[in-house]
Amino acid sequence: MKRRKLVVVSAGLSQPSSTRLLADRLTAATAQEARRRGSQLDVRVIELRDHAHDLVNNMLTGFPSAGLRETIDSVAAADGLIAVSPIFNASYSGLFKSFFDVLDDTALVDKPVLVAATGGTARHSLALEHALRPMFVYLHAVVVPTGVFAASEDWGTESVQGGLANRINRAAGELAAQIDQREPATVTDPFANPTPFTELLADN
Repeated sequence: MKRRKLVVVSAGLSQPSSTRLLADRLTAATAQEARRRGSQLDVRVIELRDHAHDLVNNMLTGFPSAGLRETIDSVAAADGLIAVSPIFNASYSGLFKSFFDVLDDTALVDKPVLVAATGGTARHSLALEHALRPMFVYLHAVVVPTGVFAASEDWGTESVQGGLANRINRAAGELAAQIDQREPATVTDPFANPTPFTELLADN
């Protein structure tokens, strides 16, 4: 069985949060679909609230803490990404945006991403298409067609078993398919093959 790495980014502010709940359901559905395709997903969940202070410091100084650096590296090394944000004022949260602002420019290139969001009412669902999806497209990620939005009313028993569950399963299937058809992600160490000093000094 193939092994692949899935990283889940949750920007929920409360604990517990509906954002984390949606992230967990998407993760479980994706892992199940991956197993059906013959892959075992090694899952890492990142709670951005745990890195809030480090993110601010990184944006002010330009340098991540050791913990934040390791978290950033895990995203770059992932074979697939699930990104879930609460919606505030018709867009993703500032915490969510801050994290993706500090990633390396190439961290998400050609990486399959499932975008999802939570909000108080279904009116916020368009944020998936006018805020989250364009951001990840700009970062050159491969965003799966189905985005998942969960409003407060979606957490009722009938909704969870019906419409929301259907959207979760469809999006999870699309992400698992994208992960399955790619080679494992590799991250190039920029210091692995330094240019020899003789070459650096050759033009002088």
